[in-house]
Amino acid sequence: MPKQHTYVLGLNVYDHDVSACLLRDGAIAYAISKERITREKHASGFYKEVVDYCLSAEGITLDDVDLVVRNSYILPVPEMEERMLHQDMPGFLPITERSEAIKHPLFRSKSDKVVSISHHLAHAYSAFAVSPFRDGVVMIVDGVGNYRADAMESYSEDAASPLARESESYYRFDDTRLECLKKVWMEPARGLLSDEFYNMPGLGALYSRVSTYVFGDWNKCGELMGLAPYGRHEQVGHLLEMKDGKLHVPFWGAENQQPFVLDSGSWDKSPAMRHWEDIAWRVQDDTENVLLARARWLRETTGAKNLCIAGGVALNCVANGRIARESGFESIWIQPAAGDDGIAIGCAYYGWLEVLKQRRSFVMDHAYVGRRYSDAEVAAALQSFLVRIQIDAKRSDNICRDTAKLLADQRVIGWFQDRSEFGPRALGNRSLIADPRKAEMKDILNSRVKHRQAFRPFAPIVLADRMKEIFEGEEDSPYMLIAKPVRPEWRDRIPAIVHVDGSARVQSVREETNPMLYRLLKEFEALTGVPVLINTSFNVKGEPIIETPQDAVSCFLTTGIDNLVMHDTLVSKTAMHKVVTPVMTTFGDVATIVSSATQDGSRGGS
Repeated sequence: MPKQHTYVLGLNVYDHDVSACLLRDGAIAYAISKERITREKHASGFYKEVVDYCLSAEGITLDDVDLVVRNSYILPVPEMEERMLHQDMPGFLPITERSEAIKHPLFRSKSDKVVSISHHLAHAYSAFAVSPFRDGVVMIVDGVGNYRADAMESYSEDAASPLARESESYYRFDDTRLECLKKVWMEPARGLLSDEFYNMPGLGALYSRVSTYVFGDWNKCGELMGLAPYGRHEQVGHLLEMKDGKLHVPFWGAENQQPFVLDSGSWDKSPAMRHWEDIAWRVQDDTENVLLARARWLRETTGAKNLCIAGGVALNCVANGRIARESGFESIWIQPAAGDDGIAIGCAYYGWLEVLKQRRSFVMDHAYVGRRYSDAEVAAALQSFLVRIQIDAKRSDNICRDTAKLLADQRVIGWFQDRSEFGPRALGNRSLIADPRKAEMKDILNSRVKHRQAFRPFAPIVLADRMKEIFEGEEDSPYMLIAKPVRPEWRDRIPAIVHVDGSARVQSVREETNPMLYRLLKEFEALTGVPVLINTSFNVKGEPIIETPQDAVSCFLTTGIDNLVMHDTLVSKTAMHKVVTPVMTTFGDVATIVSSATQDGSRGGS
């Protein structure tokens, strides 16, 4: 039988946010992050799970794949894998994965069907290749990319040392042609053992340094952005400055000597809180000003009308809002998986466009690229005896109408529909949904369900054709990546999604890209007159967003979520829930119990 499709597999490998993206004839068929499968946030290590997920969902084997393109920002993948043969690297290849990795056909592959590319180049392809623009410019800013010695782009001003690392890259594109205009490098920094990154003089690296300083974790930049509006202006000196078009990162002085220390007591009650709020404001303000200056330079230098953005810093929705409103570009498109999980998309499209020399024919107008779960799989997740006695599950003839009624009654809903979103934002298929009309709903979600700090805001979803009525700004925001001011006349009507600075991280919803979510918003509007709902990720603090029906049931049973909606099934908790769940939690892992029961049920029905 002749081969029907051309497949390209893109991979981000070994360090944080391992991921895969499978292209079918130049369109994204499936994409997944390893964390969604293993339930370990920002999962690193080998990539077998994500490869198997994509191949299984498509119903093919690795032999059917025409090209594999990979990236690791640490070192080129072939060099990484050679080192792993004779060096224990548990942070990148845990002992539990080592033997399986070494036997895998992609490990140390010498095939000409397996290619490796550099980091910012992959980010760039993830942005422009799936954007709606035929020409424009690309801005890539992240924490750290590949060494100068390993970067594949060249441009006339390149004078960095071989050991400098990528920090910012700027490109111009015309259809499939990509030209590097400028790269900003970080020269090696002195550090203790492996903490050089935190001391590197780069925009993203500096933001991560402050995240480490305030939260004890380099990867809590989103929390830092949420904390920033609480800070007092100009209480901390500049952490980033632009001088004659060049980035300057001043040396940290003794005034910043109040880092969060693990096991030093409650973060929320720390006497350093006022200082942390102030430094959060400063790094956010500095970051916005530098990014805005870069975007204006890019606009003025090239005359381009369209801007594409990717890289981890592109997840800063407050800065994105300012770029959209103040940089002068007519249109802006931000990759929904802007962080390193999106590297898999960029690798795949580099392979499709640059290696296979194919045409651009796909626009990424949504991020719902996980596999579908059948009604039978949803039902199986509810079949365990220990689950059944805690729940009441009913099919609904109009699940959106029935859910809207529960939301209007102040119920918190776990919402599981169709294919999972790719990227760090829950965009309405793996979401917790709630009513934004009462301010206390924010505290209910933070304390009873999400178990996170009280200062953290929640994002609104809104009917796209009503967005401009409620939020300021003309720019669209389908991926929850742009913060907008809430119009004054609406702030008291939807207080649970209004941050302390009067803004909200908006997601606009269209019927053509998410019909179920659109209908839910329409039903809620019909009941309340408000076309807005709270949308936050279906998980608890410290865990990835759920992927499977089993994940949804486990999270539902172990949190204060009131109801669970999976496809057209509405699930409530019974009186036995308060009796059984503490026992399950004490004597076993709820997720394991749910998963095991589901597998038993599936075997019994085969």
